[in-house]
Amino acid sequence: MNAPEEELHKTPLHALHLELGARMVPFAGYSMPVQYPAGLMAEHLHTRSSAGLFDVSHMGQLRLEGPEAATGFETLMPVDVIDLPVGKQRYGLLLTDEGTIIDDLMFFNRGKDIFVIVNGACKAGDIAHIKAGIGSRCEVIPMPERGLLALQGPKAVDALKRLVPGVEKLVFMTGGEFQWQGKDLFITRSGYTGEDGFEISVHEDAADAFARALLSQPEVKPIGLGARNSLRLEAGLCLYGNDIDTTTTPVEAALNWAMQKVRRTGGARAGGFPGADKVLGQLAGSTPLERKRVGLVALERVPVRDHTELQDDAGNKVGEVTSGLLGPSVDKPIAMAYVRSDLAANGTRLNAIVRGRKVPMEVTAMPFIPPNYHRG
Repeated sequence: MNAPEEELHKTPLHALHLELGARMVPFAGYSMPVQYPAGLMAEHLHTRSSAGLFDVSHMGQLRLEGPEAATGFETLMPVDVIDLPVGKQRYGLLLTDEGTIIDDLMFFNRGKDIFVIVNGACKAGDIAHIKAGIGSRCEVIPMPERGLLALQGPKAVDALKRLVPGVEKLVFMTGGEFQWQGKDLFITRSGYTGEDGFEISVHEDAADAFARALLSQPEVKPIGLGARNSLRLEAGLCLYGNDIDTTTTPVEAALNWAMQKVRRTGGARAGGFPGADKVLGQLAGSTPLERKRVGLVALERVPVRDHTELQDDAGNKVGEVTSGLLGPSVDKPIAMAYVRSDLAANGTRLNAIVRGRKVPMEVTAMPFIPPNYHRG
């Protein structure tokens, strides 16, 4: 059951969402805007064509401080932390001892510390897990006083540079310290929509005023969780709790690209992370890979939702949809699913069982739309 409204946490932009006419829903223990009066479709398409502002202040922000922060953090993930240059950001995965995914996250080398953003629903557990794993090697400092905004879309840079000159010099997965009206901002050129854009960490006391300043720019409209979900699905990006969780390994989730070579093959830093034997065995093919995350496109105009069963032509269950909807930009039903590994090749035909009816689907490459990141 969802918590009553009075028990839900509120972000620093809660009053602004209500003022803008948002429909609020419980999400990750917070009262969050799922959509505004324009509706999901309009919000999605506006983000793809112009600039959308998302409140993602429910996410967890923390910093790791101390000379052993990078070496310590690397012991928790199959990811290269030590060699990440100052000023650069990277995608990471916290793993269980069985090699399954506790959470996915973003981390940034600020020189003075490692800045980490984790998922809202997982943040308490993540912080406890990190403290237990490396708390003796560095300081693990949660930052609950910080709000987090995401400004996404091809015109995001035009809107943001008027308020914060210099951000236009950033390229994808870089960032830095900026100021707006005397308030400190930490900005990265990144996001979770497949578009160019920025994520902006701002003190809760300045979050409302800064969000209003962004919304006063002609390119920018407010965007809710509904469009955030459809945008990330078109971009082929996993949602924790749907497409990855503690039952899935990075290899099953087709996240091999997130594990750099230095952690996978040879050398002193290969392995040494939780579940390494299983993960590296799956990568090498010595441990059987029974299922794999794939993209699917429906061959009929029938949306295929989360948890829909997938069957082969003989009627055998061969997988399950983890995220699915009618993609507003691609204008066809798309989905992510886990399917039997021998059926994961592009072009494979499967049947989704929607209200007892077979809907033909085809395995396809992701992302479903070309990414629009600004790489310089």
